[in-house]
This record gives sequence, C-alpha cells and structure tokens, in this order.
Amino acid sequence: MRAMPKSVCDAVPRWIVGVGLAMGLLVNQGCAAAGLTLFGVGAGVSSGTGVSYTLDSIAYKTFTTPVEDLQSATLKSLKRMDITVKESKPSESGKKIVAVAGDRAIEIELDRLTARTSRMQVVAKQGWLLRDRATAAEIILQTEQTLDDQQLMARGAIPAAASSVSKK
Repeated sequence: MRAMPKSVCDAVPRWIVGVGLAMGLLVNQGCAAAGLTLFGVGAGVSSGTGVSYTLDSIAYKTFTTPVEDLQSATLKSLKRMDITVKESKPSESGKKIVAVAGDRAIEIELDRLTARTSRMQVVAKQGWLLRDRATAAEIILQTEQTLDDQQLMARGAIPAAASSVSKK
C-alpha cells in the first residue's frame, strides 16, 4: 500500500505546478497590457500636456472659448503647420474640419458645450488601422497656443507681428 503524502505539494507532480504557473502568467499578460494602456492615458494628462485620449487614440481637450473662436484658431494653426484643409462645415454639435497631412487623414470635431466652452476632438489616421497620437496632440497644442496668442494680442500684451511666429 502507498504511503499518504505529507502535504498537497507532495501529491502534485512538479511539472503540473510549472505548467499551471506558466498558464497563469500567459493569461494575465493581457491584463498587464490593459493596465499599462490606462496608465499611459493617465500619465499624458498628469504630465501637463492637457491633452486626454480615449482608448482608441482619439485626442481631445476642452477649451473655455466659444466654438467659433476655437474654429478660427484651429484653422490658423493648421495653416501654420502646413496641413491642408479639405473641408470645414457645421455639424450637429458644432463644427467639423477634415484635413490632410502627408499620408495622414485628420478629422477634427469642435463641439459646443456651452456658449463659452468648447471641446476639440482630433483623430489623425494613418491608413486603415494606425492612429497618430503625436500629430493629434500637436494640433491641439498648437491651437491652444494660437488661442493664447490671440488673447494676449487682444489685451495688447504682444505685438501682432510676434504672434505670427508662435512658439512650438
């Protein structure tokens, strides 16, 4: 008759434990990727860029300015960045701008939240699958800089010639 094992570890062969651990690591690998993605989304916001992202790489930011002023600043920024505007038209919630930068298709939606608050959403697509977060974020940051320059010009804090050569 066989002797009874002293513990559970003695009863289970070591190779079964090894396979179980390996499978556990493989299964949890997807959870780590999701966690890192969420960490990256939060890190972008907390690092001071002010640009947020959805999980499918759509960049967005809310501005304290009317949608008409945001549209004007966006069009000036796109021109300064040498991005070709293909279409600019009203949409259900504000304005929609379609542009092209090299091999990237740019879609910008400007949503009116209130009379003085607007939300900018930018998608820079490269082909069918890839999205370019860096280009989308730069469009938002350049638009923000244009708005800041316009406000300073309105107060007379900077001359008009200096605002046309904006900082990057």
